[in-house]
Amino acid sequence: MQGKVEISGVNTAKLRTLSSEEMTMLMGKAKRGDMEARRELIEGNLRLVLSVIQRFNGRGENPDDLFQVGCIGLLKAIANFDETKEVRFSTYGVPMIAGEIRRYLRDNSVLRVSRSLRDLAYRVLQCKEAIINETGREPSLEELSQKLEVPVEDISLALDAVTAPISLYDPVYADGGDPLMVMDQIKDTKNTDEKWLERIALRDAFSTLSQREKQILILRFYDGKTQMEVAGQVGISQAQVSRLEKNAINTMRKQVVV
Repeated sequence: MQGKVEISGVNTAKLRTLSSEEMTMLMGKAKRGDMEARRELIEGNLRLVLSVIQRFNGRGENPDDLFQVGCIGLLKAIANFDETKEVRFSTYGVPMIAGEIRRYLRDNSVLRVSRSLRDLAYRVLQCKEAIINETGREPSLEELSQKLEVPVEDISLALDAVTAPISLYDPVYADGGDPLMVMDQIKDTKNTDEKWLERIALRDAFSTLSQREKQILILRFYDGKTQMEVAGQVGISQAQVSRLEKNAINTMRKQVVV
């Protein structure tokens, strides 16, 4: 999408932006049935749609499709916007457009959730949209919970279940250089490829030991027992434990170090 000038036949480089006064005037005319004013209102807010679909970059979706779906959200926002409330149209329109795109992604997702969870999610989204239409802002989970008489945890779970999955390669931040991606934020520094290989090598080396040597190493380094305690449990002298432990470690070291 980045650098794409024409989307769905619309030259995005030539999109106009409406001033606050123009928005108020055109909105009033459109509400009174002026179709030309409605057309100007739509064209003057296409940049708003563009700004929203940028959030869904990197999901493998066709930008033309997202733009068209976003325009449906824009049409709904224009139809339901109450200009008497002291709310900017962009504040009201963005969640409406984003909601329409999320609904599209959810319905076309390869992931499947249970019918009951899906039904609850639809109820939550409908309630959320109704509150946005009424107040011009997004409701909190607590508000949705009170309205639907459903626990907050269930609402959160339902919304998560129908949220479009995020790619590990989605950019999080870019400042002229290489972008910071989601995978960079959640990278596992503990279970790296090198450490996995070390674990495999140690496991293979451990498997070559005798049963008594394995028992001594487990008691010493897994259970944290002293050589004297191991000697008492195994039934041999402390000197024998020391010798067997040393031999076992040397055997494993030869197996691991090439």
